[in-house]
Amino acid sequence: MLARRRVSGEPHDQHTRFQVPVIDIGPYTGLGDPSKQGIVARELDHALRTVGFLQITNHGVPEEVIAGLARSIDEFFALPPTTKLAYRTRATGNRGYSPPRSEALSLSAGITPASRMNDFFEAFNIGAETGDYPAAHLPAEHYADNVWPTESGEFRSAVTDYYAEAARVARTLTTIFADALGVAPGFFTEYTDHSIDVLRMNNYALPAGEITVDGDLNGMGEHTDFGIVTVLWADAAPGLQVLGADQHWHDVQPAPGALLVNLGDLMSRWTSDRWLSTLHRVKPPVQDGKVLRRRSAAFFHDGNSDALITTIPSCLDQHSPGYPPITVDAHITAKLNGSRGGVINTGATREAARILAAQGVSK
Repeated sequence: MLARRRVSGEPHDQHTRFQVPVIDIGPYTGLGDPSKQGIVARELDHALRTVGFLQITNHGVPEEVIAGLARSIDEFFALPPTTKLAYRTRATGNRGYSPPRSEALSLSAGITPASRMNDFFEAFNIGAETGDYPAAHLPAEHYADNVWPTESGEFRSAVTDYYAEAARVARTLTTIFADALGVAPGFFTEYTDHSIDVLRMNNYALPAGEITVDGDLNGMGEHTDFGIVTVLWADAAPGLQVLGADQHWHDVQPAPGALLVNLGDLMSRWTSDRWLSTLHRVKPPVQDGKVLRRRSAAFFHDGNSDALITTIPSCLDQHSPGYPPITVDAHITAKLNGSRGGVINTGATREAARILAAQGVSK
């Protein structure tokens, strides 16, 4: 159970409780009784209807693989700034290094921040390449070649090992999604057999003098994730905040050994908001005038670039007209143009309205 901690500036209600459900997916990973898969699917459906975030245990990712990932994150981000900048990504690309203040995630959700490109986290991204699917003729902007730091002999192998495990977990989750939604067992396969998958490793602690510590410190702005599902490893440091149904921000920290899971916008479109693409942000804690170290690694399972996403018929009713069809390519491009290109995403009207409501602003 995750306890709720009051966020600065919001009203305190001692009766308000916020919980991110913990779900044992062992029946789907070979680490539990397969006859209980129906129970898991129902628990997941309830969590995604009501919270939009969950924690999974018995996911099967070996501890040594996670440890190797953590070491690699530490080694890369400890490099001198000039060394890291040699691996810098293009403005709208999604591979390599992103330095502090080169992104503004709130722009991807249709909100203009007080200062553009104001997220102070730094990141390193790898993902699916065109060579992974040679027969598919995929656009290079979404399946770009990876760049690999040469300063650490372990980095490539350790990160690749974790990437493979996270990809397995994401595809296991889509199997559970199909069961929970009552669609054919292989429903998501045709949309994900050459998926735009990205692993983003994040670091939130910067050297002294690079930032001004004040009340408006923004690690990662309010946003929703872009694609189908996100599998998140994070250390125990606080900072991640989720917007609850009560329109307040709640702190979330993973239980020991658990991975956090949340949905992206494409799943909300598929289900006509039956399942939530939950707004979240990172507000790193400040102690004695310094930002506490926080690390995370988000695996984004975003679907095939040429897939057309239309609302699942069983999720439509008179109160839920659905979203207009959109390709994964068009959707992801608009999102990246916002977060990295500095161009506000005018198509994110629902996300923007939710952020403004949480800020007490009417739209």
